[in-house]
Amino acid sequence: MDARTLHDIAAIADPLDRALAASSAMATLQGQSVELSRIRRGAIIEAQEAGLRQDDIARRLGVTPGRVSQMKKAGAGDGEHRAPTGPVEPRPRVLVERALPTPPTVRGSKSLYLTEAERQGLTPKREMLFVGQEPANEHVAAGLRLEAGAPVIARRKMFWANDVPVRIATSYFRLDVGENTRLDSEGFVLPTLQAALEEMGHQFSHATETLTARPATPYEADLLDIAGEWVVQVLRVSVSTDDVPIHALETICAATRHVFPIGQVAGSDQF
Repeated sequence: MDARTLHDIAAIADPLDRALAASSAMATLQGQSVELSRIRRGAIIEAQEAGLRQDDIARRLGVTPGRVSQMKKAGAGDGEHRAPTGPVEPRPRVLVERALPTPPTVRGSKSLYLTEAERQGLTPKREMLFVGQEPANEHVAAGLRLEAGAPVIARRKMFWANDVPVRIATSYFRLDVGENTRLDSEGFVLPTLQAALEEMGHQFSHATETLTARPATPYEADLLDIAGEWVVQVLRVSVSTDDVPIHALETICAATRHVFPIGQVAGSDQF
């Protein structure tokens, strides 16, 4: 379901009509989730029959081999809709720091996450999940000063700490900023996104970071292996000296695997 549909349901004036519309949408989503699980299970079985090992499949999907086994069970279609089981393999509790506001030295490094994790003695890993255009959800659109559903360039990455999935981060760019540039090309932008934006003539003015705690979406819960848990969403919108929002970074953090140190503004003497 896209942000536009959610907005339309929320705007229904009659409260009972709004409740009915919400219930109908939830039932549709449940049915889609079951069908997608079945499709995913069939794809995994097909890959295995073609000779791929479970370790290879897990590596391609960015999950553990145990999680691949769970995916096969989830779409078995035996008619019983059971609650998701926990991870097949016990997971260590990992707490990754996500400082707010982001220190400038960290923002200017090769990777915000890799720098943070290495400073904390963790073994980090990252993988690009998606690069391309997609409709902007409501809060990203507001940050980039666009209409909800307007096309934006998305660069979505997945992060692990000590082989535990901890974070999904997506960089969003307006088309008038990033289309037909390095920002919409495959792979990581080197040396940094900051450097690429500066090469394109954008100068940084200021940024705002907004933290929101909420239940994980089915997509987020599946990637992060956190069924039934919450996430913390951090949205950082960076604005140029020309007053153009040039970068919206949405970071979805597994809530039980993160801590968020909050720093006071430098130079302030108020307690």
